[in-house]
Amino acid sequence: MAKRKSTPGFECTECGWQTVKWVGRCPECQAWGTIEEKGGQVTARTPAAKTVTAPAAAIADVDASTAEFRPTGVPELDRVLGGGLVPGAVILLAGEPGVGKSTLLLQAAAAVAAAHPDQPVLYLTGEESAAQVRKRAERIDAITEGLYLAAETDLSQALGQIEATGPQLTVMDSVQTLASAEVDGAAGGVTQIREVTAAMIEAAKRRNMTTILVGHVTKEGAIAGPRMLEHLVDVVCQFEGERHSRLRMLRAVKNRYGPTDDVGCFDLSETGLESLADPSGLFVSAMTERVPGTCITITLEGHRPLTAEVQALVAESTASQPRRAVSGLDSPRVSMLLAVLQRRAKLAALMKSEAYVATVGGVRITEPAADLAVALAITSAVLERALPNRFLAFGEVGLASEVRPVSGLQRRLAEAQRLGFTHALVPPGGAESAPEGITVKEIGSLPEALSLLFEG
Repeated sequence: MAKRKSTPGFECTECGWQTVKWVGRCPECQAWGTIEEKGGQVTARTPAAKTVTAPAAAIADVDASTAEFRPTGVPELDRVLGGGLVPGAVILLAGEPGVGKSTLLLQAAAAVAAAHPDQPVLYLTGEESAAQVRKRAERIDAITEGLYLAAETDLSQALGQIEATGPQLTVMDSVQTLASAEVDGAAGGVTQIREVTAAMIEAAKRRNMTTILVGHVTKEGAIAGPRMLEHLVDVVCQFEGERHSRLRMLRAVKNRYGPTDDVGCFDLSETGLESLADPSGLFVSAMTERVPGTCITITLEGHRPLTAEVQALVAESTASQPRRAVSGLDSPRVSMLLAVLQRRAKLAALMKSEAYVATVGGVRITEPAADLAVALAITSAVLERALPNRFLAFGEVGLASEVRPVSGLQRRLAEAQRLGFTHALVPPGGAESAPEGITVKEIGSLPEALSLLFEG
């Protein structure tokens, strides 16, 4: 007998959270004014068993060749995906407006079409006209045989384009602009996104076709739409970058076919996105003279070591509460380091001074391994004494001013040697893995590091 079940009467349009009564703020995604009424009764039925058309096979007999990676022709994209595109995979690429998502995928689509002329590639756009995409393709030199373009906002029309073209790769830009006439709600709503995603996944799996969906992000940086969207797809990537910087970074948040701890770096220019195999030079200033208030560190983005420069400026303040400004670093952590320097290192001048701390090149450092470099840069600015040439430091600093070990010590020192650094200040246990040509000094506390560099 069919069972009738009452569905919750309200649903969040951002994340799909459901409730039986209206609230002003969604407790799941913390968005205000997104709870809308949805009512009705649904009938839950248990389907009867059907005859199996494809019997289960022994795992040793399953053909794994159909799931091999196919390079896209964009090296940094292949790095993040784990080797390239997998047939039948559904990839969600999210990022802020104007960061370069469409440019990256248009370049990748053209490269795949050029590498496999006998297998077409379909680019579906719902945000721009076909002429606008053609203009961008001319600018980035992405016009090639085998790349097909269609402007569609209706789901049935988009599926029809896929059936007519028979592509090996389909790019949908974006999933929020596609809508189905069979489902109520405006394009971009929770119900529409669920229907569109489910239909695109079904087409991808049935045709063994790689599909890339472009997604929008909210003001908080989360992927717009129901959280279930990230669970349905195979790969979720975030495309990041400062609006006023040329650097763009691609990260894999979820990847069923590869690692999620790697990052791809791109240089955005008028001619498109260029893969950066060695982006360290973008994060270090071009000044040849040593300047007080600067220190080099090496941060790890996944498995990739990146050289970054921390700059600090300390100036006297007449205000009762001196200003603290931070860019590219974690502001609460910088405030903690200022307190440690003031209390443990006896830098009383910080109490009545304004402090400005920033990174070079728009890079954002979130790992605690940069604590020692930040502290040394601030101290160098206070004492107006520059640090030695070809010198770098990394290590986590605790509230008791102790310097704690960090992960990936060998990779950091190997990168320092490759870039020509000759002196490094590291936590205890780092001198044992020091490569040739670089002098490594172990320090156990922040006052010990300051006395080593600034006394005498």
